[in-house]
Amino acid sequence: MHFIDSVLYYSTQFIQIAIFIAGSYFLGVSIFGWIKRKEEPAEKYPPIKKFALVIAAHNEEKVIGHVIDSLLRQNYPKILYNIFVIADNCTDKTAKIARVHGASVYVRTNSEQRGKGFALDWMFSQIYTMEEKFDVISVFDADNLVAANFLMEMNKQLCKGHKVVQGYIDSKNPYDSWITCAYSIAFWLANRIFQLPRYYLGLSCGLCGTGFCIDIEILKKIGWGATCLTEDLEFTMKLAYNNMKVAWAHNAVVYDEKPLTFKQSWRQRIRWMQGHADCASRYLKPLLKKSFKEGNLISFDCAIYLFQPIRFIFIGLITIMMWIQTIFPQSPFYTLKYVFPTEVWYIFVILQFFYGPLVILAEKKFSLKVIWGFLVYPIYCLTWVPITIQGFLSKDNKNWSHTAHTREISINDLEEA
Repeated sequence: MHFIDSVLYYSTQFIQIAIFIAGSYFLGVSIFGWIKRKEEPAEKYPPIKKFALVIAAHNEEKVIGHVIDSLLRQNYPKILYNIFVIADNCTDKTAKIARVHGASVYVRTNSEQRGKGFALDWMFSQIYTMEEKFDVISVFDADNLVAANFLMEMNKQLCKGHKVVQGYIDSKNPYDSWITCAYSIAFWLANRIFQLPRYYLGLSCGLCGTGFCIDIEILKKIGWGATCLTEDLEFTMKLAYNNMKVAWAHNAVVYDEKPLTFKQSWRQRIRWMQGHADCASRYLKPLLKKSFKEGNLISFDCAIYLFQPIRFIFIGLITIMMWIQTIFPQSPFYTLKYVFPTEVWYIFVILQFFYGPLVILAEKKFSLKVIWGFLVYPIYCLTWVPITIQGFLSKDNKNWSHTAHTREISINDLEEA
């Protein structure tokens, strides 16, 4: 019994210290996103970059027309961008509808290499060999809606010298259900206290799978090759390892559809964690080695982000231990001595509860519905613990889990709202 007590004691000491160090790091970085700097207007930079807009689509007949329509409404010269839809292993009318709405459609059928990463790799190869030449490739999902100023904002960042730029991921259906509201809050927080401060500090932002642009010469130089279940994270880490980074365009907005049900959310987030675990197994050690060997802060920050799911698990375990100890004083955890008093942990939780709403208020997303969202948001956060564990245990499962998109919202609907 004494041995078990010792193991529990020293394990919790290590977990608490790891949580504190990682939490302090992320909090410290996030503070730099509180005050937004005044940006130069996009109109100051004449539209000169030519874009290949690529939409990856698998059985998306209900939403594909809306994203194409939103791209055709860009306040950017039409001669400087083309829209390409990858009808990837489709069995519905995605290709037909995309053509009707004015996109160039490329049909891909490959039962072995399934998933968005493979589809993008294939499409990029097609673009390289086209007679018409492009400066930049921009990637979108079929369920997206794109704000009219997106290309102008991206053109600005590219003209400033950035080679890879991620846009602002917003939600087109934040109040459809409690899970869409929780998702939306998570993305709004990430935009303001993860992406924006890293851009200000000269670190690498993270690619989000959609709404990003890549200089075509960069793609040709290092290759895409991101074909795991989280191709965006994989390419972000690949860039960091090759001494490149992702910039941020806070005013280039893309509206993304969030899963409507908890079951859909669970499946999607399991896929995210499987891909995250896969990337961590391949990039965590090399990035840490590079960061210490070369004093490379970008590599260090990316490596710390790969550690983030482990932090989720640690926080969940500590929380469960504290609850058990409080409710059942004679539990195996009653002899535990925490690095910080229990009261400090409760203060930590309370501060986090208020920190999020303050960030949302700063982002001008606050409303009565968001208050309701924050009441259920802790439940959403706690579900990350079993999801992360399951994702890491099944990281070798490469089967792509498609999320069905059914919310037929147009860009006109959003603008009117």
